[in-house]
Amino acid sequence: MAYDEGLAAALRDELAGTPDLTEKAMFGGLAFLVAGHMAVSASGQDGLLVRCDPAATDVLVAEPGVERFEMRGRPMNGWLHVQVDPADHEAVARWAGVGTAYVATLPPK
Repeated sequence: MAYDEGLAAALRDELAGTPDLTEKAMFGGLAFLVAGHMAVSASGQDGLLVRCDPAATDVLVAEPGVERFEMRGRPMNGWLHVQVDPADHEAVARWAGVGTAYVATLPPK
């Protein structure tokens, strides 16, 4: 499945002006990286793939439309699959903010 172009455009708009931002095709989606770290992606599995503090995973997955991202059937702490409407600018901004805030704590690659 291809990623949602509207969601990618909403992310691009939201993240415009973020220092050291790059876009890269990853995991069947379009990822937005900050200082070389993937922060958020328009997922090829629909919705968003969001990087978060692994310690915050349990709290965040309690929210509607949020699940742990699974890789090869294994749930991953620190990675979320989030269902979001591309037209919901507040939700897109919030989840993009979760990803960019977490990767800002990591050393640049």
